[in-house]
Parts: sequence; C-alpha cells; structure tokens
Amino acid sequence: MSGKKHPKEEQREEALKALDRVQAESETIVGSTFVRMADRAKDHLNAADKDENDQIEVWGTRIGRVAGVIFAIGLVIYLFVTYL
Repeated sequence: MSGKKHPKEEQREEALKALDRVQAESETIVGSTFVRMADRAKDHLNAADKDENDQIEVWGTRIGRVAGVIFAIGLVIYLFVTYL
C-alpha cells in the first residue's frame, strides 16, 4: 500500500490540527491575561517597585496598599448595606 492517505482522512487531520491551534491560542490569550493581571496585583501589593534595600519604605508601602484595599472593600460593603 502506498503512503497516500484517503482524502477524508487528510481533511479530518487538518481539521483536528486547526481545532488544536484555536484552543491553544484562546487559552494563551485568556490565561496569559489573567496571569499577567494577577502578577501585577501581587507585585503591586508586595511593593516590588520600591527599593529592596530600604525595608522601611517597602513595609510602609505594603501596609499602606493593603490598608487601601481593606478600606475600599469596607466602603463598598458600607455603601451596599446603606443604599440597597
């Protein structure tokens, strides 16, 4: 038998490859966006943008940013309870 495949089998393989490519690309776009956002939030709260040699500045920034998040969540809860 020659190495030639049936045309329907070739079509099937091409379609499966296309589906695999689409799935991989969509996971990459959505997944990478979510991971990138999570990494940015983690770096922001960990004060990664501050000088690591100045521990007072790093810890002050961390405390301030976490306090800001807690305040924002508390404000949302307060407004929700008060007006809804």
